[in-house]
Amino acid sequence: MKYIIGVMGPGEQATDLDRQIAYQLGTLIAQQGWLLLTGGRNVGVMDAASRGAKQANGLTIGILPTPDAVDVSDAIDIVIPTGMGNARNVINILASHVIVACGMGSGTASEVALALKTGKPVVLLNASPTSQAFFQSLSGDVRVAQNVEAAIEQAQTLLGAVIHSS
Repeated sequence: MKYIIGVMGPGEQATDLDRQIAYQLGTLIAQQGWLLLTGGRNVGVMDAASRGAKQANGLTIGILPTPDAVDVSDAIDIVIPTGMGNARNVINILASHVIVACGMGSGTASEVALALKTGKPVVLLNASPTSQAFFQSLSGDVRVAQNVEAAIEQAQTLLGAVIHSS
């Protein structure tokens, strides 16, 4: 079985640091042999993580909010246009075995909340102390990683728990 790691993060509001970390994260996800799932668009964390995974010969999945592939990242292998707008966030979460939130914005916050609501494991990376405290107050299962390598280690641990609970 191939594991799907969902990388969620800001689009247009992504910082340079968000994009740099997302690129590294995508690279390491691919090197683990995991599949990368993002929101699929050609901006922000979605694009950077996908580019990192493609650079490492990984497989990328993009769940688009639009009914077509107009704004898709050219680093996406499997394009799934939904026409669902932000409601596609539910698909992003349910299709992923582990969620890594890289940076934070309102869309990312909604995805983290959905992950907690559906019992999906979450790792916060490059999130502010306020965001960390808020999500950890909702669930003691939210992990915080200080860097990309730690996020990958957390994902490995969480996947081990997913494997044993199946």
